[in-house]
Amino acid sequence: MIGRLLKEPLAHFLVLALAIFALYGALKRNNEPRADEIVVTGAKIEQLSGLFAKTWQRPPSASEIKGLIDDHVKEEILYREALALGLDKDDTVIRRRLRLKMEFLSQAQAEAATPSEAELEAFLKANPDRFRIDPTLAFRQVFLSPERRGEMIEQDVASVLEVLRAKPDTDPATLGDPTILPPELPSTRKSSIGQIFGRAFAEAVATTPSGAWVGPLKSSYGLHVVQVDESKPGRPPTLAEVRDNVAQEWANERRRQAEEAQLAERLKRYRVRIETQADNAAPTGRSP
Repeated sequence: MIGRLLKEPLAHFLVLALAIFALYGALKRNNEPRADEIVVTGAKIEQLSGLFAKTWQRPPSASEIKGLIDDHVKEEILYREALALGLDKDDTVIRRRLRLKMEFLSQAQAEAATPSEAELEAFLKANPDRFRIDPTLAFRQVFLSPERRGEMIEQDVASVLEVLRAKPDTDPATLGDPTILPPELPSTRKSSIGQIFGRAFAEAVATTPSGAWVGPLKSSYGLHVVQVDESKPGRPPTLAEVRDNVAQEWANERRRQAEEAQLAERLKRYRVRIETQADNAAPTGRSP
């Protein structure tokens, strides 16, 4: 029986595999540094020299390489001694640093993926409001300052409107008050108008009919008489118009999903118990 087994090719393969495994284990144990041994490899020296050259824009000298190695050895010694003393325990800075490293690992895995055209199209279709192109408006405005006009400002608005409507050739700049605001804007996105004049003003201009002088429209600065020259409504974009933004948001979403999935998987390895203050409260009376 045993002789037959020894003649089987499968038995020869298993014996050879076990021998290789045992040899590999022995070599690995021999190559591993002892706990009291610090090994500075050639690769580590090359890394230290590369960092030096990147910082100082030149290769290190022989004495500087020795200094780099000495500093690395010092760091390794202090690192090991700190671990032995348990200085890494309950340290908020270290905990946050390790958390960041784990999150970076998760992000790197998610960022390795490249979306296809179909995936970008599907993402854009599923999230149209994220990429919707703003309405654009071109208009002229006459500014009236509440500080300069006081209680007469509403009456002055009416006077300015009357002049502009009766005499279309009048230069609007001669009717308003000095301001840093532009007297005229070419075709501009509504969101950008809101950043200059205030959101409420941008919303009011967006609903103003084109061609006629109207007012007053209130901004963060005061009152305005406005003439809208051009108004284009917002619309959903094509992928070609917003490809970079869609790709970035797709990557962000994929990263978030990957982090949540990995956290859920890791959470399975733990049992979480949340103690309330009542659980930790000491008894206030004597036991009978």
